[in-house]
Amino acid sequence: MTARIIDGVAVARQVKDEAAAAVAELKTRGITPGLAVVIVGDNAASQIYVRNKVRTAQELGLLSELVALPASTTQAELMATIARLNAAPEIHGFMVQMPLPAHLDDKAVIEAINPLKDVDGFHRENVGALMLNQPGLRPCTPAGVMRLLATAQVPVKGAHAVIVGRSNIVGKPMAMLLLHAGATVTICHSQTRDLPGFTRQADILVAALGRARFVTGDMVKPGAAVIDVGINRGADGKLCGDVDFDSVRVVAGALTPVPGGVGPMTVAMLIGNAIAAAGRGS
Repeated sequence: MTARIIDGVAVARQVKDEAAAAVAELKTRGITPGLAVVIVGDNAASQIYVRNKVRTAQELGLLSELVALPASTTQAELMATIARLNAAPEIHGFMVQMPLPAHLDDKAVIEAINPLKDVDGFHRENVGALMLNQPGLRPCTPAGVMRLLATAQVPVKGAHAVIVGRSNIVGKPMAMLLLHAGATVTICHSQTRDLPGFTRQADILVAALGRARFVTGDMVKPGAAVIDVGINRGADGKLCGDVDFDSVRVVAGALTPVPGGVGPMTVAMLIGNAIAAAGRGS
């Protein structure tokens, strides 16, 4: 068996085409969706992510604003920036790129963002809406995974989904989205006993633990759909995921690569959230 590769680049392109059409429709009503991205400090990886988000928004016809603040920015100064964006009518959604410098309180920052403009889907109101399966802005990476599964026609309803990782950004919201879609969900983490015993039960296995090539072929149920959310640098310096691609691809039924899998979907879904916020306010 050789796994079918789920092409995140192609699916993200579909999402972007839909976004461009939605932007064009909103513009006929006099609305130009506005997205702002705030970055604090000079983290190289964060700068790359931010430039990609801003460039994609511009390409799709959104009003895009990049707010770059120095690493010395105080909590009060960052809060003032958030207050300005909350009040700006031309900005329908914005995000603050994580991680922040250590002296800043990221939880306070997230909670200061207007939940109607919270395109990351991290504010407690959006988290609560997700838990209750009510309308709200969904976290981008888990939402992107759901779109990948749907496009690849991976059955979710009735499936046993196992998530390795319990972060607020991926693991927990991923569990809720899969649960709402009819899956039976197990969340595993660093303290799970006999982790391979759980992963080998998974019809859908989501690896989101941040450890390079951790999930190997002997941990995967034959024919399972394996979604690799990780982005790491291996010992060889090459970009890789949380899944050992070579050993898993001969066991799994479907598999996302790194790069080119979940990553492109995160940016595409962020743009989608900004457009949804603009449409909701119209």
